[in-house]
Amino acid sequence: MKSMTGFAKRQCTIDGNKYTIEIKTLNSKQIDANVKLPVELREHELEIRAMLNRLERGKIDFIVSEELGTASSAHIDADIAKQRYEELKHLAAAVGSAADEKMLLGIVLQQPDVWMGSADQSLGDEQWQQLSTAIEQTVADLDATRAHEGAILQADIAKHVDLIEHYLGQIPQYEGERIETAKERMRTMLADAAVKEVDENRFEQELIYYFEKLDITEEKVRLKKHIDYFREVMANEEGSGKKLGFITQEMGREINTTGSKANHIEIQRLVVAMKDELEKIKEQMGNIL
Repeated sequence: MKSMTGFAKRQCTIDGNKYTIEIKTLNSKQIDANVKLPVELREHELEIRAMLNRLERGKIDFIVSEELGTASSAHIDADIAKQRYEELKHLAAAVGSAADEKMLLGIVLQQPDVWMGSADQSLGDEQWQQLSTAIEQTVADLDATRAHEGAILQADIAKHVDLIEHYLGQIPQYEGERIETAKERMRTMLADAAVKEVDENRFEQELIYYFEKLDITEEKVRLKKHIDYFREVMANEEGSGKKLGFITQEMGREINTTGSKANHIEIQRLVVAMKDELEKIKEQMGNIL
């Protein structure tokens, strides 16, 4: 089991320029990658997205930033720098904020697109190979953090599943009492209605019909099967978040039906306890890959 949340960061130096690679992932039903790259790497964006696809699902923020070495031939694109500076200055005025010129200039100089390299801004094959290897290693690092977080989630979820099974196992001790309580309640109702003679055979037949409608044997059996299947999938299948979510829904149906049929205060309390544990499991389902 893996979590959908994770973070990884690596740095590498290529021809005197330092590249910092950062990946952060959050929950999402599909893969949603937001990729930010320096100008010279934009031609490799499709290759980078292909590397990110191994992460399967999640909202992915992927950033490569670059610090140019002292030997670099890069220089400022004055036109773009002026444009960015004026935009920030107008924005500060629009929101009623006093513009600190040094701060605005610092922000402008941090933007990659205001820097111009040599005539050929693209990386050579050897340089790209070095960087792509670093990117793949960063993706692997993030996948490892997901697996670590997933192991923690799995242990926590297993505790809640165990508790549901424990509460389910407590129900049978109250079922005999439930039958006797129902018999007494019906006899009391007949007595209150001034029914003097009761046909015991008919009375027993009505009880059987009554308890067939309220029988929870099938619900208990199905819930136990869902619990076993949940454990099996959680232990043996990768990328099982959606399937576990479906099994959780089925568990909820059986618990709810048991509660509606219970007609006994102690069983109702056990049902409430099972629902509480199931909600805790559902809270974690959105975090599972």
